[in-house]
Amino acid sequence: MDGSTAGTRYDETYAAWRRDPEAFWMAAARGVAWDRGPDRAFDPGQGVYGRWFLGGMLNTCHNAVDRHVQAGRGAQPAIIYDSPITNRAPVTITYADLQSRTAKLAGALAARGVGKGDRVVIYMPMVPEAAVAMLACARLGAVHSVVFGGFAAAELAARIADAEPRAIVSASCGIEPGRVIAYKPLLDAAIALSPHKPACCLILQRPELPCDLTPGRDEDLLAAEAAAAPHPCVSVAATDPLYVLYTSGTTGQPKGIVRDNGGHAVALTNSMRMVYGVEPGDVYWAASDVGWVVGHSYIVYAPLLAGCTSVLYEGKPVGTPDAGAFWRVCAEHKVRVLFTAPTAIRAIKKEDPQGALLARYDLSALDALYLAGERCDPDTQVWATDLLKKPVVDHWWQTETGWSITGGFRGLGLFPLKPGSGGKAAPGYDVVALDEAGQEVPRGQIGSLAVRLPLPPSCLPTLWNADDRFREAYLETFPGYYSTADAGMVDADGYVWVMSRTDDIINVAGHRLSTGAMEEVLASHPDVAECAVVGVKDSLKGQVPMGLVVLKSGVTKDEATIAKELIGMVRDRIGPVAAFKDAKVVNRLPKTRSGKILRATLRKIADGEDYVVPPTIDDPMILTEMEGTLRAAMR
Repeated sequence: MDGSTAGTRYDETYAAWRRDPEAFWMAAARGVAWDRGPDRAFDPGQGVYGRWFLGGMLNTCHNAVDRHVQAGRGAQPAIIYDSPITNRAPVTITYADLQSRTAKLAGALAARGVGKGDRVVIYMPMVPEAAVAMLACARLGAVHSVVFGGFAAAELAARIADAEPRAIVSASCGIEPGRVIAYKPLLDAAIALSPHKPACCLILQRPELPCDLTPGRDEDLLAAEAAAAPHPCVSVAATDPLYVLYTSGTTGQPKGIVRDNGGHAVALTNSMRMVYGVEPGDVYWAASDVGWVVGHSYIVYAPLLAGCTSVLYEGKPVGTPDAGAFWRVCAEHKVRVLFTAPTAIRAIKKEDPQGALLARYDLSALDALYLAGERCDPDTQVWATDLLKKPVVDHWWQTETGWSITGGFRGLGLFPLKPGSGGKAAPGYDVVALDEAGQEVPRGQIGSLAVRLPLPPSCLPTLWNADDRFREAYLETFPGYYSTADAGMVDADGYVWVMSRTDDIINVAGHRLSTGAMEEVLASHPDVAECAVVGVKDSLKGQVPMGLVVLKSGVTKDEATIAKELIGMVRDRIGPVAAFKDAKVVNRLPKTRSGKILRATLRKIADGEDYVVPPTIDDPMILTEMEGTLRAAMR
């Protein structure tokens, strides 16, 4: 690829947005079917910092489903459900099938009193009914709030209490490797804990573990859907909420990220071509979960808005059945773009470091691998690039934004990539690095990454019923900017480097150092599969870094030797100022279900502080292991 040509296309597009943002987004809005076109792109006098596409009326479900059927593409696959965890053959759902199911489930919800503006909590595993339920809510103009399946009862109760749903859509169970998780007892306990009670619950009975239904409240979801009359799409204002997605808050009370209908539809439709370079009819796979923002944006909404085929995968990157699972799915379904988290690639790399399993599969249809969720260390990015012989693009975005802040843009002619960076700012985002006083730091220096207001379409306009909390959490730190709470830099070429959360910048004897930079060094060791660096208290230096590493399968080298090598590498590449003198080999690292390493929890354990077991943790038992390792190391 000619990098200069690619850079020119990106530069021209970014300059066009900078020159006239409203014209840029009004042009993008032509990719959406409106019941009534917006009066203007952006009104700075509305909402907390402004609102997008005021005056516009539309329906997101119509845009994602019905319009493709009306255009004669009803026979095209909309969703491919691939579930190795249940050992069932993949199931294809066409756009016509999806329209029928969505309309009938919308009818079932409407018959039970759900209407425009009402909330519906969806507590589901990775099954097609989760996507159908989301789209059915959108069809009615109801506001869905998806909670990750298997979340603890107290966490689910907090979300029910805040959203006050009229109905809950759930399933009898979820399935993990080697175990079945009963959802119904968790749901019952959550409803008992919550001061708000839903009027009804629709339950998907899974054959692996059916459940008893509570009389007068619970009904079989499939039976209710089958008996219902189809419901048409309800037109809503562009500024009406489509969904609320809760993310953890510093106060313990979850923050309800609001996504509006109009800006969301415009930005996500535009992103499929601009960011990922896919066209209607292409197969796109986001290997995530509908409980996370990636699942909302790129399993359900964006691929369907763009008329693509979306893969909905119920499985793991390893163990279902092996580390070739992702390559099997890509080959079997002719996936053009795969989007997953760096931790998934590291898990594959750990189990199959030579990539031997890839040889079983034909990946000729695959054009690119996109990574997000946490920073991808350069070693993993280079490993995947060498293995796949395809572009591997790290891109940075957040639950709050709903799509990428930075990245590489295949639709604009992918520019040369810099492993370790998150790419360049997407048209719509003005990204800067600021010092503590809110002043831009020179290019190449680490600061707090922020986005100059206004945020582009699809970014949160506020928090659910909490405008003041939204201002305090995101806008007050740096007036005129959205604070990302990520630390990093913008280099001389405009590439953005996201090094860590701002609370992962450690202060070693007065020197501000990025734990992400140290992790980058550790990850480059040939025996290391994945790693984390946390800052722990030190009476002399204030904080010192501790490295935790998981080794690749088959490594037999002495752990003390590996630790010595790692310490030497950090000293050579970052310098003695890092004071990196402690590297521990561990069996595994504590992570959220979406694959993010729980660094803040690790730091509290190492410092001997009390901590709360995060509700998003994949396996709580690992924290007991970490307590023994870390606290023994600190004695």
